[in-house]
Amino acid sequence: MDFRVYRRLLGVSRPYAGRLAMGVVAGLVYAGANGAFLYAVNKGLGKVYDEATVPLWRIGLVAALIPCVGFLRSLSDYASKYWIRWVGCRVVMDLRNAVVSRLNQLSLSYFAASRTGEIISRITNDTVMAENAVSSVVEDLAKEPVTLLVMVGILFWLDPWLALASLVLFPVCIVPVALFGRRVRRFTREAQERIADLVSSLQEMITGVRVVKAFGMEQYEEQRFQEQNRAFFGRVMRVARANSAVEPLIMLISTVGIAIVLLYVRWRAMPFNQFVTYAGALVMMYTPVKKLSRIHLQIQQAVGAAERIFDVLDRPVEVRDRPGAAMFDGRVRYVEFDEVSFSYETDRVLDGVSFRVLAGQRLAIVGASGAGKTTLVNLLPRFYDVTGGAIRINGVDIRDFSLRSLRSAMGIVTQETVLFNDTVANNIRYGSAGASPEAVEQAARRANAHDFICELPRGYETVIGEHGVRLSGGQRQRLAIARAILRNPPILILDEATSALDTESERLVQAALGELMTGRTVFAIAHRLSTIAHCEQIIVLDGGRITERGAHAELMALGGLYKRLHDMQFRDADTAPLKAV
Repeated sequence: MDFRVYRRLLGVSRPYAGRLAMGVVAGLVYAGANGAFLYAVNKGLGKVYDEATVPLWRIGLVAALIPCVGFLRSLSDYASKYWIRWVGCRVVMDLRNAVVSRLNQLSLSYFAASRTGEIISRITNDTVMAENAVSSVVEDLAKEPVTLLVMVGILFWLDPWLALASLVLFPVCIVPVALFGRRVRRFTREAQERIADLVSSLQEMITGVRVVKAFGMEQYEEQRFQEQNRAFFGRVMRVARANSAVEPLIMLISTVGIAIVLLYVRWRAMPFNQFVTYAGALVMMYTPVKKLSRIHLQIQQAVGAAERIFDVLDRPVEVRDRPGAAMFDGRVRYVEFDEVSFSYETDRVLDGVSFRVLAGQRLAIVGASGAGKTTLVNLLPRFYDVTGGAIRINGVDIRDFSLRSLRSAMGIVTQETVLFNDTVANNIRYGSAGASPEAVEQAARRANAHDFICELPRGYETVIGEHGVRLSGGQRQRLAIARAILRNPPILILDEATSALDTESERLVQAALGELMTGRTVFAIAHRLSTIAHCEQIIVLDGGRITERGAHAELMALGGLYKRLHDMQFRDADTAPLKAV
């Protein structure tokens, strides 16, 4: 077992050492109360059966001691369980917060290489599995070893030779634990990976439900989910088999010991009260032995889950503030890409890209699919950091600005609209928390969204559902544009921001964007070339390099890739209605 992982997991509970200590102390009281209970029973039975002349009031005092000890035992048991479980649940909360915090720090490259379902599984299932290592294991370690020692002490007090014979069986009980411990850890990790597959499959099916239904793939998705569910079930049952085998084996070994004890008691003619106390001690020893024997398995399960959690927490943050990073004041004189290169691991996407955009200029980025257009604009807000060259604003490397101040100066509208299961107003206000209702409404009007918002059941207070599922594509896009308008940033990044709008809405939104872009620096990825003719500067990417640059008329006169893309789009646009008929 890798105890370093387990020690690190316990280290998360350090801020709550006080509550944990109270739980441990309560566990010690519980263990002592168990011994006191058996002592009271032994003395009480002795007086009842062995001393007929004992006054009733003395027997009553001894009898009254039993429920008092029982009350102390119950109270300490409750306190130990509650305090230690509180710490365990708090550790789960802290781990989830830490994982989400680290996820927010990681660059987009981590999310590009990870499945959503696996990330969710680590935040939900793995943290719950790790909680057992803090609550259940610590609780058992607080109570059961001392309880076991107290019971052993009572056995020696009653009959040392019989106690020694009984204790011989305990090392034998360790054998099943050693046999199944490693298997449990391996199977637990495999099970957690399978449930990540399960969650990922479910997430894809739910988010892609329109495509699933449109292509009649319901049965395929059901079969895919069932296969992954069956694989998860198989891994879980492997863990269950290993866990379930331990206790029956221990019980089998214990029954042999009980049979020997009965023969010895008969041979020695042990008094009744001593036999009852001895039997009670043996029974009370069973729970500690059982729980302590399973601690190894529980830790193995927790370590398997904790390794997956710490894998996220230990991921290096590739994009972070440099020491002494300055605050960007939002004023832009020019933005410069200087020999910028970027690679995803070994795949080079951009190679020596250089250009300068002055304040108030509009730059359009054109190219075939995979040319590096989206990567180029993703470097500006530092979703990724360049692997070569530099991006500068006003001559200062953007890596010398704090991330928060740099990104607060940018408004981004992507082709893939991202909305949240919240009100219309809060979706527009996202990133501009202090905006007044009047400012929200004004932004919506400028994005041609106010009219359809007013038709919603509760207007601006209407909850639009996950991903804005209750809105049309054009409506969702207009809300995203309103969000950017409200942010009022000096730099705009537009990824075909009007692609989901009808002709009339597009005209109105283009006018609003034209007003918004005045005096601001704009980077627009253009898929529909008809929307960028007004841009002062157009660059054409091909294979990660700039192959053409200039205004629309200059590029058309050049007769290169830009003209071919332009002619192809307009030819398709001319023939599309005929094909539709």
